[in-house]
Amino acid sequence: MIVRALCRLWCLLFRWRVEPLDHRVPTPCVVIAAPHTSNWDFLALIASARLNDVDIRWLGKRQMFEGPLGPLFRHLGGVSVDRSAPGGIVGEMVSLLAGNPELMVVVPAEGTRSATDYWKSGFYRIASEADVPIQLSYVDGRTRSSGFGPSFRPSGDVSADMDLIRDFYEDKTGIKSGRFETPRLREEDLERTA
Repeated sequence: MIVRALCRLWCLLFRWRVEPLDHRVPTPCVVIAAPHTSNWDFLALIASARLNDVDIRWLGKRQMFEGPLGPLFRHLGGVSVDRSAPGGIVGEMVSLLAGNPELMVVVPAEGTRSATDYWKSGFYRIASEADVPIQLSYVDGRTRSSGFGPSFRPSGDVSADMDLIRDFYEDKTGIKSGRFETPRLREEDLERTA
């Protein structure tokens, strides 16, 4: 209740609009958090989730949960991960999704707040291996809005699935414009050369 009120206050202070959901977010699922251009994008996602009654869990590096803010981050849905073993994160998340039918795990697909040529493929691998849908969420600095878009199940055709993702994020900018590139995975380049 307090977090929801703080989210409303944040939206009011920053003149931010949270788009209401027009569909139910599937559970379990992997939620893509993009664009991820600043720490403010994260707050906009939290506001979108809380104000739409979407109970997300998000991944954060282990160090975030060791200090005095650790309890707050856990209360906001944070799940501590050891990023020094990225392959282990996929298996850990697949197991977590298998044991929690209501879980919505947020994955920042870009892996950084800076512009990058490739997204990290963990979100796709987690959804594929756990056999759960990918839910698209967004933050758009241009319209000062955030919300949830469509969801889909990975087909195994990485390029075709990424085309769906690219179409959705085509007009989204993030809060810091110029830091969000066209979504692409290294695996797409590998598919083309194979």
